[in-house]
Amino acid sequence: MVNFIPENIISSIQTAANIVDIVSEVVMMKKAGKDFQGLCPFHSEKTPSFTVSPSKQIFYCFGCGAGGNVFHFLMKYQGISFPEAAAKLAQRYGIQISDQAMSYEQKQRMYEREQLIRINKEAGQFFYNELTQNKVHTEASSYLNHRGINQEIIDKFLIGFAPQGWDNLLRYLSNKGFSPAIIHKAGLIIPRTNSTGYYDRFRNRIIFPIINIQGQITGFGGRVLDNSLPKYLNSPETPVFNKSRTLYGINTARQKSRETGIVYMTEGYFDVISLYSHGIENTVATLGTSLTDEHVRLLKGMVRQVILVFDSDQAGVRAAARSIEIFCKQNMDIKVLILPEGHDPDSFIREFNSDKFKKKSENAKHAMSFLTDEAVKKHGMSVEARLRIIEDMKNPLTSINDPVARSLYIRELAERLGVDEAMLLQRIGHSNFAPPFAPPPLPQVPERKIFYSKQTRMEKKLISMMLQFQEILPEIKKRNLLNYFEDPLLKSLGLIILSKFKGRAGEKISDIINFIEDKEMQSIAASLAMETEEWNLEGCLSLLIQFESGQKRRTDNLLNQIETAQRENNQSLLFELLRQKQEQARERQSTT
Repeated sequence: MVNFIPENIISSIQTAANIVDIVSEVVMMKKAGKDFQGLCPFHSEKTPSFTVSPSKQIFYCFGCGAGGNVFHFLMKYQGISFPEAAAKLAQRYGIQISDQAMSYEQKQRMYEREQLIRINKEAGQFFYNELTQNKVHTEASSYLNHRGINQEIIDKFLIGFAPQGWDNLLRYLSNKGFSPAIIHKAGLIIPRTNSTGYYDRFRNRIIFPIINIQGQITGFGGRVLDNSLPKYLNSPETPVFNKSRTLYGINTARQKSRETGIVYMTEGYFDVISLYSHGIENTVATLGTSLTDEHVRLLKGMVRQVILVFDSDQAGVRAAARSIEIFCKQNMDIKVLILPEGHDPDSFIREFNSDKFKKKSENAKHAMSFLTDEAVKKHGMSVEARLRIIEDMKNPLTSINDPVARSLYIRELAERLGVDEAMLLQRIGHSNFAPPFAPPPLPQVPERKIFYSKQTRMEKKLISMMLQFQEILPEIKKRNLLNYFEDPLLKSLGLIILSKFKGRAGEKISDIINFIEDKEMQSIAASLAMETEEWNLEGCLSLLIQFESGQKRRTDNLLNQIETAQRENNQSLLFELLRQKQEQARERQSTT
């Protein structure tokens, strides 16, 4: 895969792209010695095991085994190919990369994504101009003004207006050179049912561009000016817009969220905009869809706590309850802010002020306390009601992955309901989860042979040395040490290192990982490169001598066993020992 792109271009991209900067956009990390650590974005964990090395320009998760360089991080996080990751980074850092590096399908996919982003940008400009420059749309301006949205906020969120009419946007984008087919692919127009052609999806609506964390418009939301239905209309799913992985306001909330470690999650566009305009900048909203694991992972990389600020009606309570379970499964600290009846975040902060909102935030309820209160409010406290409360709390409690937290919440519920804790545990169904105070389950890491036998542990150490002290590579090659490796994966990795590294000081570990396509081998290379042993020439030579001595002892031992088998006329054992000797010789010859 990497061979399609010139090595000098790849090296230029890696030199320009600091992996810490790229990863920090989606993972909240803290300095830990020479490295940075954070919660892994690829699996659920409570204790950080995800490590990024700025000096080596690689990442590795000691929990799930994911590892690689900056290209592999983007590939895994965004689900894209190597050429696509290289193209993204090259564009970001102003490096030219030939499209000859991609297959026809990859070129088409990249071209289509670029076209869709360009179309969305042009459409966003069209809507913005219609609102801010076309004086005919006074109704739209009056509506926003009535809701307390000034020009500064309009500019910040690029709010626009889709005028009445069937093909205003279609004609505008066609004049810009875009075909109806690609405009339709962007979700901005809809095919006519009774005739040929298309018509605009958004008409006579306030338009909210949906902007991703990189600042690109990926979709749009539109709200009517009256009470007609549907009140809100979103872009459909496209190659660049996925509601399950998108949060409105993530681009404006990112910086403040990282600074405070807290983000407010709401349900609507106006909630985000109103809170932002009153100084509560760390606010996002779902896009008319239920919360997903992807939403949580997006926030998990930025904050330590989420405060749900949903409407106080029953629909809002149900939405909060669903969201709590998903957050709990991801081991996130979750609170719920209850607003006075009849208020949503937008109306509350406009009627009162940011100080009162912040004060109420300080008293936000922890998720389980909120759910218990709601269940009590719903059922009462009769004997039958308490049984129903326990039933309501069953799923939320079993969704908590942290066994200590789960045990404490069960104890709190037992005290609140006046029931025996052991009976409550039995009623909920303790078989569904680990017993209280049991150690948290470790992530499932694929078993690898290299971590067990004495021989392969030594081979692992040699590969780690080869990655981190390239000056020793000529000596490795001269002594043919890889010929003696037992682990085929480690031997293959060693051969790649020897073929790609020249053994000069200053060669980068992150470069070698580009030449490894096998995912398990990538993970092993990143893991071994992360080891912190300080290497020097004396220590390296000492390890080589130790390895060679071990091989000599093994060979001598095998020869002694063969002689013994011959003396004792043990034909079956002799046959097996000779087979082993022949196999060793064949393996050494195959790599010579």
